[in-house]
Amino acid sequence: MAEPDTYSHFIGGQHVVSDGDERSEVSYPYSGEAWASVPVGTTGDVDRAVEAARDAFESEEWGGLLPSERADLLQNIADVIEDHTDELAAMETRQNGKLIREMRSQVQGLGDWYRYYAAQSRTMEDRVVPVENKNGEMFNYVIKEPRGVVGAVTPWNSPLLLTTFKLAPALAAGCTFVHKPSMYTPVSAIRFAELLHEEAGLPAGVYNVVTGEGTPAGSELVSHDQVDKVAFTGSTEVGREIGGQAGKDLIPASLELGGKSPNVVFPDANLDNAINGVIKGIFAATGQTCLAGSRVFVHDDIAEEFVERFTDRAAAIELGDPMNPETEMGPVAFRDQWETDMEYIELAQEEGATLQFGGSQPEDLPGDCFLEPTILVDVENEMTVAQEEIFGPVASVLTFSSEREVVSLANESEFGLAAGIWTEDMRRAHRMASELEAGTIWINEYRTLAYNSPFGGYKDSGLGRENGAEGLEEYLKTKSVYKDLSGEVSDPFKLG
Repeated sequence: MAEPDTYSHFIGGQHVVSDGDERSEVSYPYSGEAWASVPVGTTGDVDRAVEAARDAFESEEWGGLLPSERADLLQNIADVIEDHTDELAAMETRQNGKLIREMRSQVQGLGDWYRYYAAQSRTMEDRVVPVENKNGEMFNYVIKEPRGVVGAVTPWNSPLLLTTFKLAPALAAGCTFVHKPSMYTPVSAIRFAELLHEEAGLPAGVYNVVTGEGTPAGSELVSHDQVDKVAFTGSTEVGREIGGQAGKDLIPASLELGGKSPNVVFPDANLDNAINGVIKGIFAATGQTCLAGSRVFVHDDIAEEFVERFTDRAAAIELGDPMNPETEMGPVAFRDQWETDMEYIELAQEEGATLQFGGSQPEDLPGDCFLEPTILVDVENEMTVAQEEIFGPVASVLTFSSEREVVSLANESEFGLAAGIWTEDMRRAHRMASELEAGTIWINEYRTLAYNSPFGGYKDSGLGRENGAEGLEEYLKTKSVYKDLSGEVSDPFKLG
């Protein structure tokens, strides 16, 4: 077996050796073979990265750029991504075991984000406000400024996509960036940083990568006194901690957290489309997405037929090597997550659910992380499996009898990230879209996002928005400037 490739942090435009000796291996979930090794970052490593980002933010090479010059760099990044799509996609799959056809599609699309935010950078405008102070003899204008140094922590399930959700608008705004990727998927971030500086022309220190565990690297980053904005995607539990720390430090935090999204199928739905959509929502990514449509609500009138056809479709899913373009579902990303998935399946049955299909590890596949697509029926909304995020290929099928009932059931959740609606009645579809408590709603589709449309959650699914114009606003601060036109100072004892 070959020795794993050795990687280091990327700080200040170059590879930097950690000041600690501990390292962590990165394995291919399909076979379990370790293929890379990265440093376990220390407090000192984070300090160096934040210092590099601060220096870059205050430098002429970055801080002195015009918006159009930042836009040109963002366009360069898009071009570099296109040149290295296959390389980056393969790294993504080797890290987390998701399908190469999905990872290639994700990476191919990343350039759209950078081009969109390049346009946003070029077209950002300040505004004049017609204030009436001093009988109109006061001039007021409002300007936007970059927040400064961003500390970003990202998960393992879609590494470069979820990094781009943060990095592209941050760069457009004029911020600099320190990134701590998941320890399961750090290699693509290191390579991405290298490409952005060496080929896209990003000035040194604008994008820094420190690999490490949540403690100390992650916690040190989000609590660092030189970080001006925190961006996090991950679990609600960790998000609460990060949000709490940001509150103590009085800095803004955008938090894209967990989900337990409902996928609602009405009797008049096109069942072929609905079943494909449900498959797309829960099995296509091995259930490893915050958007997973893990609660499948099916109307009583079609429940029996739906479950039968859904089961047949799940049984036909081709499991295998995610690097094979023909594979339809890969392994769970790592063994601990596999064990968590199994615990939920067992608990569901103890609480009264019925295992309709799946629920075990296939014997003919390598490694320790494969799990059959799993369907649970006879699920009640108060069961643990219907309320807690599983992050695996486990679909819970629940039934309903009326629109009002399913709205209530769907909203009886701590989460509110997304929801799917399957019906040919567009009046009903729009009523449901209005009443469901979720940040993203799909009608007769599922699990699709766009660079120019905002994404984020309600309730325990997070704070703030990524993508679109709203995503850019997260990295800007607002300043209001007043200028007297009268030549006389107003009454010092009166506001106005």
